[in-house]
Amino acid sequence: MDTVMLSRIQFASTTIFHYFFVPVSIGLALLIAIMETMYVRKGNDEYKRMAQFWGKLFLINFAVGVVTGILQEFQFGMNWSDYSRFVGDVFGAPLAIEALLAFFLESTFIGIWIFGWDKVSKRVHLLSIWLVALGTMLSAFWILLANSFMQHPVGFAVNNGRAEMNDIWALVTNGQLLVEFPHTVLAAYATGAFLVTGISAYKLLKKQDVSFFRKSFEIAAIVGIISSFGVAIAGHAQAQYLVETQPMKMAASEGLWDDSGDPAGWTVIAKIDPDNKISTHEVKIPYMLSFLSYSKFSGSVKGMNTLQAEYEQAYGPGDYIPPVRTTFWSFRIMVAAGSLMIVLGVYAIYLMWRKKMERPNTWFMRFMFWGLLLPPIANTSGWIMTEMGRQPWTVFGLMTTEDSVSPNITSGQVLFSVISFTAIYAILGLVLVGLFIKVIKKGPYAMDNDHGESHDPYNKEGSHAFS
Repeated sequence: MDTVMLSRIQFASTTIFHYFFVPVSIGLALLIAIMETMYVRKGNDEYKRMAQFWGKLFLINFAVGVVTGILQEFQFGMNWSDYSRFVGDVFGAPLAIEALLAFFLESTFIGIWIFGWDKVSKRVHLLSIWLVALGTMLSAFWILLANSFMQHPVGFAVNNGRAEMNDIWALVTNGQLLVEFPHTVLAAYATGAFLVTGISAYKLLKKQDVSFFRKSFEIAAIVGIISSFGVAIAGHAQAQYLVETQPMKMAASEGLWDDSGDPAGWTVIAKIDPDNKISTHEVKIPYMLSFLSYSKFSGSVKGMNTLQAEYEQAYGPGDYIPPVRTTFWSFRIMVAAGSLMIVLGVYAIYLMWRKKMERPNTWFMRFMFWGLLLPPIANTSGWIMTEMGRQPWTVFGLMTTEDSVSPNITSGQVLFSVISFTAIYAILGLVLVGLFIKVIKKGPYAMDNDHGESHDPYNKEGSHAFS
């Protein structure tokens, strides 16, 4: 493989791995802030214990996320120097703001939250974790602002062969950012919520620290179902925006080669044949693609063949059709995972409403345990669809991926770094899983149990069993 493909593989693999941790940090920060708020308002020490226990997992995840994220910005200079040279004036500003403002905000108040339990007042301590939660959102905002420019470039002028920012307000109000940010942040809240419900479900199945994990489950389930519905609504808005700004991505995500009829049906599954530019064995839901695109049950959608001809007129000769199979199936994996999250969340709320959480169904709790994998699957497949569907562009309409790679690197150098980074990231992943299991195995009353105390009358097997 050439340096372009290897550099793409490297950036994709490191970004996907890093993005396993980012949504967890954003989601857990919110949940911990809610739990500590309940502690301050109600004075119930169990909520304090919840904030501390889930806070341990947050801190482990945050640390690994920081380590894996450092490499991301280095790659812009190492593998994508021509890209950095072209858009550095635009792209660098939001990344610098994210590091200097949002990340320092998170880091400062994480320190206060860790060491300030007995050193500052309850309200000041509570404020610190809410500022951490705000910092995680601000980090996401500035990073997504940079990504939104790549999807829909605004607020710039090309001068001496470089894109230079001339309107930061246009960047901040970029329509792509306005639909991408809520979709991403709500997905992160769902990720944190399903992690908590999944771990809590496992502990409830084992009848360990039942009162503690039942309350944790209920708080996270409420956040999870609200954010899951929010993701669906925000995703609908994002799909409509794609029809206007990146119609080729929308057509590829539908495997739509020729213009659809009016009304247009949404394809559930299909066999994609990019060589012959056809899609066969299609199963469609009538009217649904029109609704997704225009919020009404009428309207046609342009196909890739039509758009290819339009793009050739606008940008010159070339192949502007993205990897269709990848775009098509990643979108459906995202939708399927998100739909399962909503189903599980609705049933969890039903159990809470009917006051059946005292003895929930074993099969349901097993589903909820494995349900903690659904948000990472949805997040990963969603980002694959977003980035692969933009190909062959790095910056849509301005710069192709092929023109973005560093001119002086060799395929051997990139291959060596791909293997090295993959090995290091695999080790980091194993370390994180090991630390998570260690904390979960000890349980929320680890220090008390070391002194022979028990705080949970429902705990029949002890907090140290995790098998």
